[in-house]
Amino acid sequence: MAYNVAVLVGSLRKESFNRKIANALIKSAPASLKGEIVEIGALPFYNQDLDEGGQPPEAWTAFRQRMKTADAFLFVTPEYNRSVPAVLKNALDVGSRPYGQSIWDGKPGAVVSASPGAIGGFGANHHLRQSLVFLNVPTMQQPEAYIGGVNKLLDASGDPADDNTRKFLSTIITAFAAWVETNHRR
Repeated sequence: MAYNVAVLVGSLRKESFNRKIANALIKSAPASLKGEIVEIGALPFYNQDLDEGGQPPEAWTAFRQRMKTADAFLFVTPEYNRSVPAVLKNALDVGSRPYGQSIWDGKPGAVVSASPGAIGGFGANHHLRQSLVFLNVPTMQQPEAYIGGVNKLLDASGDPADDNTRKFLSTIITAFAAWVETNHRR
């Protein structure tokens, strides 16, 4: 059985390095993981009034239903202003509501951050981890994945440009597979 992994990418840019990293991780995943990018760019901003009125936007309902089918979550994000991009934070908020119906609760996750900068999205990675603690997502601690200089690590087709990058991504996704196996609710 392969675990269904919902992959959320915090960048909407067409040529997003983070989307390319997410795709490389999906491609290199062991057979025990089946990863799929779940699009979050069209989710309307969370507004509790819409849930309380009983008419949440269809995009919220579809997202929540899709995420309920996930066994685990892989978050791949850039850093915007030392934090998580608004689109990713909004997805967390939409999925955590209405109160008591969070789709995140108890499902294992991992965070990968990538940036052309030297610190590889460290701030976003840790801000996201703070939210995941509150949302009760058991988040893989090691190996940590801050991918700095990502613009030099991918070839023209978006694949890892060298063996070191390939090995590092393989290490991350293999560790995540073990994490999911250990922490998945049966």
